[in-house]
Amino acid sequence: MLAEMEARNTGKPIVEAEYDIADVATSFEYYGGLANKVMGHVLPVPANALSFTLREPVGVAGQIIPWNYPLLMAAWKLAPALAAGCTCVLKPAEQTPLTALEFANWFEDIGLPPGVVNVINGMGETTGAALVAHPGVDKIAFTGSAPVGKAIAKSAADTLKRVTLELGGKSPNIFFSDADWEAAVDGALFGVFINQGEVCSAGSRILVEKKIYSKFVEAMTEKAKHIKLGPPLERDTKMGPLVSKEQYDRVTSYLEIGKKEATVATGGGRAKQFDKGYYVQPTIFYDVDNSARIAREEIFGPVASVIPFDGEADAIRIANDTPYGLAGAVWTRATSTRPSAS
Repeated sequence: MLAEMEARNTGKPIVEAEYDIADVATSFEYYGGLANKVMGHVLPVPANALSFTLREPVGVAGQIIPWNYPLLMAAWKLAPALAAGCTCVLKPAEQTPLTALEFANWFEDIGLPPGVVNVINGMGETTGAALVAHPGVDKIAFTGSAPVGKAIAKSAADTLKRVTLELGGKSPNIFFSDADWEAAVDGALFGVFINQGEVCSAGSRILVEKKIYSKFVEAMTEKAKHIKLGPPLERDTKMGPLVSKEQYDRVTSYLEIGKKEATVATGGGRAKQFDKGYYVQPTIFYDVDNSARIAREEIFGPVASVIPFDGEADAIRIANDTPYGLAGAVWTRATSTRPSAS
């Protein structure tokens, strides 16, 4: 039931939604096991004295959830906070509140005391801002965009709240010529097209060594053309629609920018087989310069920027030439000799 609701909630394929809900259960199972293992430490000190740490709940945890993985992100925030003994005020994204609200209906059935978890709805700039500014909230956990994260950090400073921010990314996915070929091509596509590309850690900057560059782009393009777009509840759908018109407009505006900055290998527009819905074709731009906007700005859609590099030093230089630092990957068989690219 929750998986179907999440698919309707977000537009993601039902198969992916089922994985999400399974991970929700795993998250609560994991942190449930930690609930009775919160302990301090006795510290060695000189003379006749005792020094020890005591871990106590922070208090009220405000939790602001993004729209791309609504219930999974809620679980990642609720489960550890509850295990630590905190109470929670959860604000789902205004685009995708359904699964959080349904989930909240279960709290009483499992014996959670009233008021331990509270769900509030509303727009980020009003409800979310009020939650961050409230003096009764001791901690804010937020997953979302960097501009909103900056605003939250500034507001939270007024009441000296603790803040945890997980913000956006423009992650490099680096492919050397000695990588396992089939796994690498599939990994490049998975990294940028899973969940319609609406993933903060998406490998949307695909760096490919020049020795295999043309062949790699061709292989990616051929496979991308066979990604099945369709209604979220059809089990053979591999990519569904984007979450909202606002996000659709954002992604399609970047497609037009990309056409001026690089070359389209496949995609580049609306999926024409659908009369309605926010469907965007899986899109691959190649011969992208790392200074291009499509290589530097987070698009949050099914848009890949393929960038050539020449050797390890060049790969490291390009990979690190970004204001983001969320994630990264290196594909090579030479795991004992490759330097870090992060």
